[in-house]
Amino acid sequence: MRSNLAFSLRWRMILTFMASGFLAAVSTALMLAVAANLAGSIPPFNWLLNFLADTVGVWPIVFAVAVVLSFTWYILLSQPMIRYLEALSRAMDEVARGNYDVTVPPRGRDELGLLGENLVSMSRQIKASLQRERQANQARYELITAVSHDLRTPLTSVLGYLQLIDEDRYRDEVELRYYVDMAYEKAKQLKRLIDQLFEFTRTSHGGIVLRPVPINPAELLEQVAEAFVPALQEAGMEYRLRLPDERATVLADPDLLVRVLENLISNAIRYGREGKVVELELEVRRVERAVLLRVANRGNPIPSHQLDRIFDSFYRGEVSRSGRTGGAGLGLAIVRNIVTLHGGTVRAINETDRTVFEVRLPAAGGAEAAGAGLSPGAAVRTD
Repeated sequence: MRSNLAFSLRWRMILTFMASGFLAAVSTALMLAVAANLAGSIPPFNWLLNFLADTVGVWPIVFAVAVVLSFTWYILLSQPMIRYLEALSRAMDEVARGNYDVTVPPRGRDELGLLGENLVSMSRQIKASLQRERQANQARYELITAVSHDLRTPLTSVLGYLQLIDEDRYRDEVELRYYVDMAYEKAKQLKRLIDQLFEFTRTSHGGIVLRPVPINPAELLEQVAEAFVPALQEAGMEYRLRLPDERATVLADPDLLVRVLENLISNAIRYGREGKVVELELEVRRVERAVLLRVANRGNPIPSHQLDRIFDSFYRGEVSRSGRTGGAGLGLAIVRNIVTLHGGTVRAINETDRTVFEVRLPAAGGAEAAGAGLSPGAAVRTD
């Protein structure tokens, strides 16, 4: 680009100089013709021309006029290019001062025009890069703040109960056992949060190697649902399973896909107790070569302005909701990371009387293949 631009500018200067010389010669010839006509009709003008011819000479006068006209034509012909170069220079000065909203007047598809377009494109890319950097710094700050808060809360409780035990501030063995149990539960909560942080980091920064195998999503969904029966019964809930008649296969890592379903079902139990039911659905779209897994609850709907944000890390909706449930705000972020690793998408939808989390995965070849359910190493966790 640089060599092409220099070559183009050189040739433009040469062509402009040649054009100005040609126009100067034509203009000089026209001026001589006009001067000859005026000399014949205006005696004083004829005397002036004769005086200059006798004093200076005809050819020096013609040469001087041609040179002046040549410079005049050169300036006129090069003025558009000079103005465009000045506009480029002003735009570069603005970029150097940190103003990346620069504009350059449009020009043809020559090298100078491409240079202007590249300058504008570069300034926009720099602006976008700086915005991404600011957003990354803000996200990093929010992440550190959220992690500090969520780790400190159970840790403070553990230390508080242990301090009561250490200072013998309990009435009897029953109260001592209560303090020990509470400290143990808070310690388990702390461990779950640390595990989630580790899992979120791995899924976010390429720390996971996918081991995809053909999986029958219907069998997988049914097995994971059965594993959640005790947790559902404890919450006073039940599950309803809707499976299609046709069988489908997805190519996925069974452990990670199980984790996706675990997080979605746990989320449905946490926020859908009022509805008393968790609905699990599977849909096969043969034309789109996609498999849709849906986990729905009939609890309070998610505000529409939060639907796109609930998959962000540490985002937990309104304060009362997150405080009541005690979620860390990482489960859905992990779901999105895992689904993205599999080339799929996930979204949340508010329907008339329920909230639906829909996972779309590409179907593997041979939709009628039986596939497999859980692999031997894909243990279901319901904690």
